[in-house]
Amino acid sequence: MNLKDKYQWSVVVPTSMGVRLTPTAQGQPVHKSDLLLMQATSAESNVASVPAYLGMPVKALTTFVKGSPVAQFIKDSLRSRNIDYEGAEVEQGGPWGFRHQINIADGGFGLRGPRVWNDRSGEVGRTLNVGDFDLDRLFGREGVGILHLSGLISALSPETGRFCLELARAAGKHGSLISFDLNYRASFWQGREGELGAIFREIASITDILVGNEEDFQLCLGIEGPEAGGKDLAAKTDSFKGMIRNVKKAYPNASVFATTLREVVSANKHLWGAIMLEGETWHAVEPRPIDVLDRIGGGDGFVGGLLYGILKGWEPAQRLQFGWAAGALATTFVTDYAQPADEEQVWSIWKGNARVLR
Repeated sequence: MNLKDKYQWSVVVPTSMGVRLTPTAQGQPVHKSDLLLMQATSAESNVASVPAYLGMPVKALTTFVKGSPVAQFIKDSLRSRNIDYEGAEVEQGGPWGFRHQINIADGGFGLRGPRVWNDRSGEVGRTLNVGDFDLDRLFGREGVGILHLSGLISALSPETGRFCLELARAAGKHGSLISFDLNYRASFWQGREGELGAIFREIASITDILVGNEEDFQLCLGIEGPEAGGKDLAAKTDSFKGMIRNVKKAYPNASVFATTLREVVSANKHLWGAIMLEGETWHAVEPRPIDVLDRIGGGDGFVGGLLYGILKGWEPAQRLQFGWAAGALATTFVTDYAQPADEEQVWSIWKGNARVLR
């Protein structure tokens, strides 16, 4: 039986929803743009979008500013993406109170790289509290196939760190799989290394699916690995594998370890690959050239596709291939999340088939 058939919710994600502003003239920088496109966004909902668009029941655990038109915009967007949600309604507290975070970004063009500016002052998602949710109902009576956690929400505030830890404990108690994408951000960790290190290590110790790049594993979990950056992916692959073996030794509960491989030729041309250790077997997608409209969200698309394959009960190699293709798909959208029409569209990307479908 597929995991998706055993539970009311295939994927559940805790998240702090916000809005993303990007130039309507694709490729133009923000500071020279007078028209901006607004979309609802978060890394975790980006992951959830892949299984949601492909028909799986998905839920976001979040919080909203009560009465805010931006909150209404976010709710409408989540519904349009087939993502259910629940969360507390928090009073704004006046013009200088709570609001939803703002992500201001452009995709770059050619040799001009993308720039992202995060404005998270007063972010309502920092108030996420385990007391606002019935975890026994969610994980016990309803059931969850995979709880997906991100290092972004885990590190957002002391409250969200405790929230993610309690979610992980409840998921483990009720037999849900736990996915953890480490997503290190230096600005979140500054001055909080001890606090966050303890939370991340405990979550990782009960995680089933652990995802991260070289920086994530080293800075979140203290695992030795290759130096971040650089362009020669082929030369770094063995170092990546050595790092993941070290992670496996330190966190033996996990059965799947994965990371993407990216070489940036230009803002619009990347070499995109991935490796995964499942059990004792390595699976790899050698870096292949992809054309990039907007790179932001490619990693989230990869994780969403990987989780979809796990929920479908596919063979490990298929899971990695689908994840790679879902990540590549995400980079072809002006949104920072993939919106697959169906499985066939994703598999066509894997096959390199860009012919017209009539």
